[in-house]
Amino acid sequence: MTATEARAELFALVKRAEEDGVSTLIHKRDDRALLVPLARFPAARQPGAFPSHVLSAAQKDFGDLITRAAQGEPQVLRRNTTPVAVLLPVTDSSAASSDTAAQGAASAGGAVNTPHAQDRAGTPRRLTTLSDAVSVLTGDPVGGPTFGLSGLDAAMGGLQAGRLTLVAAAPNVGGSLLGLAAARQTALVDRRTVLYAASGPNRDDIFRRIISAETGGDYPRLKQGRLTEQEQQVAHQLVQAGDLLMIDDGSNLTAGDIADTAPHMEGLALVVVDRLQAARSARLPLSGNQLPDASQVLATLARTLHVPVLAIVDSDDPSLLGLLDADVTLTLTPTDDPAQVQVTVAERDLGTIGSAYLRPDLLHARFLDAGNTPATQTAEVSTAQLLGTAVERELAEAALPYTSGAWQGLPAAVTHVLAALRTALADGDQDALDELGASLTELAAAPPHLPDTGEGRRLASALNAYGTTSPTDATESGAAVPAAEGNSGHGPDDEDDDAAEAVELRPGDEEDEPDHAPFPGLKILKASIDHSKMHPIRVIRNEDRTSGPWPLISEHMDGEPRWFHPDITATRVPYIRPNGKRVRRYKLDVPPETFGDGTLCLIDRNGSFPSACSAVPLAPNKLLHTGPLTAFDKASAGIYLIDIPEWDRTDMPHPLGRIRTLPDEDGRAWVTTPHIKLLERLVRDRHITTMPTIHDSWTGKANESLFKPFYEATRKARTELVQAGGEPYTAYKTRLSIALRLLWPKSEGQKSPFWRPDWRMSMVAEAAVRHWTVAFKAVQEGHMLVALRSVDQAIFWTPPDTYRIGTGFGEVKRRFVQSGEIIPEGDD
Repeated sequence: MTATEARAELFALVKRAEEDGVSTLIHKRDDRALLVPLARFPAARQPGAFPSHVLSAAQKDFGDLITRAAQGEPQVLRRNTTPVAVLLPVTDSSAASSDTAAQGAASAGGAVNTPHAQDRAGTPRRLTTLSDAVSVLTGDPVGGPTFGLSGLDAAMGGLQAGRLTLVAAAPNVGGSLLGLAAARQTALVDRRTVLYAASGPNRDDIFRRIISAETGGDYPRLKQGRLTEQEQQVAHQLVQAGDLLMIDDGSNLTAGDIADTAPHMEGLALVVVDRLQAARSARLPLSGNQLPDASQVLATLARTLHVPVLAIVDSDDPSLLGLLDADVTLTLTPTDDPAQVQVTVAERDLGTIGSAYLRPDLLHARFLDAGNTPATQTAEVSTAQLLGTAVERELAEAALPYTSGAWQGLPAAVTHVLAALRTALADGDQDALDELGASLTELAAAPPHLPDTGEGRRLASALNAYGTTSPTDATESGAAVPAAEGNSGHGPDDEDDDAAEAVELRPGDEEDEPDHAPFPGLKILKASIDHSKMHPIRVIRNEDRTSGPWPLISEHMDGEPRWFHPDITATRVPYIRPNGKRVRRYKLDVPPETFGDGTLCLIDRNGSFPSACSAVPLAPNKLLHTGPLTAFDKASAGIYLIDIPEWDRTDMPHPLGRIRTLPDEDGRAWVTTPHIKLLERLVRDRHITTMPTIHDSWTGKANESLFKPFYEATRKARTELVQAGGEPYTAYKTRLSIALRLLWPKSEGQKSPFWRPDWRMSMVAEAAVRHWTVAFKAVQEGHMLVALRSVDQAIFWTPPDTYRIGTGFGEVKRRFVQSGEIIPEGDD
């Protein structure tokens, strides 16, 4: 083989020498050299004994190396720091047989002679002496990569060269963050080269996660491009750190691409593959049924380059993990303590060899050692332990097997409610806990079918206990809350026509009203939908509700602007209504040095939900998976996965409301069409710099008039009944509430002529968008907004003239309250 041919095939020739013991005769004019396995020339293992070259550098200077070897100076070839093959001189008499030549040329260096090799039909296998293996342990090699998490590193002994390690974790548990931890530790602390193959996140996501983890900055804020001075300094230092962390986030990334790239990286210490996706995706080659073959390629890469390969898979399904057949598997599992996850370490041949506990700090894109909890986080956990009644805490604990994903079988809506309960307790959010009361009461009154297992019986018992215990048994001590988004004053008693949460659905509510009913809301809504020429699909089949877009839809997509001005103090205090019912209400303390003299002006919008029905952008038919979009298509409607846009104003809440407080681990969130259209308007008017990227979508043909006949009938009935008041008006509000709630009944046992979560959340989101838009107009005209709550309550420090006072839809009621007084809600 000529030197030119050998140069092009060098990596393959070295691989053949390593794995099959093949020697190759190479010539350059009159110079001849023999490329032989390291086992044929053990003296090459001695550091500094002979000139040595990393493969990528050797390939560049290959002609010179052939000349030097031919002149009697062996040239050792290295993969990173490990010798893997050697170029030896060849005499004319030995050129006929590459194996004989290797024996003759290497005898002085201590070659392993194989006199019978010529008699075998195949090529001799590479042999390793016991002294070679012992030298790995007794020598002084560079330590393998670690995670920088002492408990986990002790449990598994670090990442071993030549082995494929798999991190297995269900979505939202944080598997990708372990891959990032190993990359950060190796590149930023140990100063060694890492190849980060990103099949899930892109390079910007990875960079922001690194900054968040290194500085403790909030990852959702960094997604908006807002960096503190310290974070900017860290970002600058990372840029100056050089090319130690190399990211490949190109499209259509395959395991073969990774295997082709890695050998050309000098000094490579670690390969991270983030991530292998269990579900099939046409745009992701590292997904679905291609994963077993990809795993084999990655395992071969680890052995060939003698580097650790760490791959993350977004599933902990044992059957899938068995197909991937990794050398080591780290399985992340949630525990009973929401502040801890367990990592189980298992080797393919030995089974479980250890375990460790980590503390997830997802807000800062990292894991912490279980024993190293930041002081602020410890304080939050202590507060959470004091929050809620014993019944509420037991319900959250009993639901953990289902909300963590360890057990399946609950309807998505039920899982969302129970997960929200656990989040409220863990976050110490009394306000959110108050709001969940109505949903939990409804769930306890009509619990889902639960399996006859220990977990199922415990959850059934907890729901029964909740249903027989008054939620007002909770502590009534006042507490100051941060003036920010995420705290709600919206509860079961603060509705007008928007009584969608005030009335609990009961068996029989799904039946049409009698002819003499003051307002047959359900009949009217059904007729409004059935008369559409688009032939809407009112009910999604039970078997389809656990897949596709439906598990992605949650109550948080309403985007309610649960916001207080950051310069005021909001305190949640006990309050007894005239009917004797104990509730909690806000007191707002407005500092006069900031706001000047004034009075709180309370604005209560009439009929926010039915008003929104006049033009709700939604898809009457099926939602189809339309994937990433380059731009929003106005002819379509549905749900969209977007980046949360930056919003720097402090005098108005973020246009996405509470959606922005609950991003996924990539800093993204699902929104409905009304919020997409709002963002487009804000970009057009230059209040937002750029339109967020749409990373995924489920859409159908758009329609804005599906509920319009219902809106018109509701407006007419209100005009007639609001003047009469009394029982007819109360019945009107009740049937209006029931009709709208039946769009997405939360209880599994509740019958309904509808089951369209996307319709329901689009309608609520439209109400929230209109509420936000009118308040923003007032702020732009110079009025000072103090709070924006739910879909109907705004509080200004100066009475705005941008609202119309009255009792009709689109009009508002107005009331004045002094700073420090209790803020009335609903029918107080």
